Amino acid sequence: MTAPPLRSAARVIALDDDDNVLLLRYDENGGFWATPGGSLDPGEDYPTAVRRELREELGVDDAQVRLGAQIAERSKIHQVGGHDVRQVEQYYLAHLAATAINPARATQPDTIRACHWWTLDELRDTRETIYPFGLADLIAEILAAGVPDTPVVLR
Repeated sequence: MTAPPLRSAARVIALDDDDNVLLLRYDENGGFWATPGGSLDPGEDYPTAVRRELREELGVDDAQVRLGAQIAERSKIHQVGGHDVRQVEQYYLAHLAATAINPARATQPDTIRACHWWTLDELRDTRETIYPFGLADLIAEILAAGVPDTPVVLR
């Protein structure tokens, strides 16, 4: 059996001025919430892809994004377009105002059903499926101790 093709993806853990985290709602696979992001375009680096994804999915102007360092990574086999891929994700920290989201300017909202700014307590208490797993703990650690020296490996 051949290995699934590699798909590199950039994802963003976006925090607002109150340290709430932005998640997007998708209905497939029983419904889940996930951080914004998506695959890299040919020749594109991860930080550029993060900014492009925020613009495409949520209509966020680049000038409203304070992009930080890569804080986590994850590798997972899952389906994209009905085919298995091995997705390798790099997660970047970004700060933006809640008012930066402008769905009217979004050019590729894909299958996003909703977006919501979650408090840390909401993340910890929800029964909803949240990707990546361990997001609340990662955010709590960053808020308490700062950005890790090396990216945290997520499951």
